[in-house]
Amino acid sequence: MRAEAQNTVAEIEKSLELLGQRLGVETAQYRLEEFNARVEDPNLWDDPEAAQKLMRDRQSLVDAIDTYEGIKQDLADNVELIELGEMEGDEEVISDAEAALKTLAVKSAQKELEALLDGEADGNDTFLEINSGAGGTESCDWASMLARMYVRWAEKKGYKVELNAESAGEEAGIKSATYKITGHNAYGWLKSESGVHRLVRISPFDSAAKRHTSFTSVKVYPVVDDNIEIEVNQSDIRIDTYRSSGAGGQHVNTTDSAVRITHHPTGIVVTSSEKSQHQNRDIAMKALKSRLYQMELDKRSALVNEVHESAGDAGWGNQIRSYVLQPYQMVKDLRTNYETSDTKGVLDGDLDGLMGATLALNVSGKSRSEAQGD
Repeated sequence: MRAEAQNTVAEIEKSLELLGQRLGVETAQYRLEEFNARVEDPNLWDDPEAAQKLMRDRQSLVDAIDTYEGIKQDLADNVELIELGEMEGDEEVISDAEAALKTLAVKSAQKELEALLDGEADGNDTFLEINSGAGGTESCDWASMLARMYVRWAEKKGYKVELNAESAGEEAGIKSATYKITGHNAYGWLKSESGVHRLVRISPFDSAAKRHTSFTSVKVYPVVDDNIEIEVNQSDIRIDTYRSSGAGGQHVNTTDSAVRITHHPTGIVVTSSEKSQHQNRDIAMKALKSRLYQMELDKRSALVNEVHESAGDAGWGNQIRSYVLQPYQMVKDLRTNYETSDTKGVLDGDLDGLMGATLALNVSGKSRSEAQGD
């Protein structure tokens, strides 16, 4: 087997190893048999919520087993084809099998990342909050660039994106924006983005063409499922209605219906300004409950708590990632040391590499290569 094909096989085998670890491949079939036995219980649907959860958990296990076994079988089949092609001197068979292995390597790496999304709320929809830091117009423009980046990323994933609230910058960009992103594992993917993002570039707003550094904070928290009870004492909140303002356009309405909810014990403030006053109140209350739920998740996970605490002041010392456009091109995540020179691709929403490195770090405390034993 040629060296390149051997390397591809090794990559797939490493992904399979990690998939097997996350699946618990030794006990997976026994767990599936237990699920099947419970599904046949005639009293299962006496509790519809519990039954639905059981069916979801069973399907997740079935999907994980099918993915693992499918990749394992495809790997064996293509390795066998290459060996047969080499024995018979059939270059076409060898080339086809090598191409299939490359495709399989991409698939297995993607499934490896998805297997890391097994946290309590990873499968949930998510709220994404962006706030510009100090720096006026330059920082507001950077906030709008980040908003565009995440919208592009979500659209590539096939997720639904709703803008719940937006505050326009005085000259350009945005001061803040809150999005609801709907889709399977939306929170699991985006949770690693919480923190301060730093931009270095030649400012388009500086007539002297000097290099500027800007900061914007990103906060991510899961949309709370209906079956998760979050108590909010009405005496702990203040609800204000006001006239929303923005730069106009398809994403921004100017109405008297905007709603702001302030939660006094935690200082959390949430807003919604895109629909009727009644709808905005409902959206803002859901956002508040999601923030409170995120705080509970943070308490259970020291690592996640550390990441979210870093999403405080948008300034020096708190950044998780740097985007350098001048004097060179580089995006570097400061937690994993993952870096890429494809700044255009990243700002156009190609974030899976950056997110995947952080997911692997969160699970194992190691980089992806370290987790694979390189």
